Amino acid sequence: MHTTALVLFSGGQDSTTCLAQALSKYERVETLGFDYGQRHRVELDMRGVVLAHLRERFPAWAPRLGEDHLLTLDALHQLGGSSLTDEVAFAMQADGLPNTFVPGRNLLFLTLAGALAYRRGLQVIVTGVCETDFSGYPDCRDDTMKAMQLALSLGLERRLLIETPLMWIDKADTWRLADSLGGQPLIDLIVEDTHTCYLGDRVHRHAWGYGCGTCPACELRQRGWERYSVREANASSRP
Repeated sequence: MHTTALVLFSGGQDSTTCLAQALSKYERVETLGFDYGQRHRVELDMRGVVLAHLRERFPAWAPRLGEDHLLTLDALHQLGGSSLTDEVAFAMQADGLPNTFVPGRNLLFLTLAGALAYRRGLQVIVTGVCETDFSGYPDCRDDTMKAMQLALSLGLERRLLIETPLMWIDKADTWRLADSLGGQPLIDLIVEDTHTCYLGDRVHRHAWGYGCGTCPACELRQRGWERYSVREANASSRP
């Protein structure tokens, strides 16, 4: 019976796919992004491009796509210690997590999303976290999402649903999901306009989009694209 949703939207492949799915399901969809002092702000720049192109190229979704919100979280930059916020090289930490992990980031994102959903009368929070193709971040796991859903519903005294469309699929299936939702126009939009690269590279263009091609985010995106492309090529060659 849910009719409204708030999508955590970074301007990347995963959140754009989640946004497309939400627009196909819900009558009113709003978006939320965060400026947390990330090293490369290109993802914030691309958010507006993706939203504009979704409105232009998908007229059936345009009336459903409501207000976009951008909140600041300077505290994450002040805490530092992550290669996403500080000028340090990518590396593994002693705890087994990559230093791209920003501790508490998704917990804060969901808490603020819950507060905004409360104010805006939105029933579902959609986030693109994934436990299949991911870097091991504990705040992307299904148990964390279930715990946050319970905490927000109790703390706000309003039943909120946290929806995670990508939780149990890999990057190849994320490309396939986008294809099933918007066909080649959506695939083209994701390739051209979304941003995933940790280094903020919008110079080097690959078949799967822009990026350095060597950071963990680019490698995941590239491997998913290659598996998706091979399957699609095999399917089209069958009689």
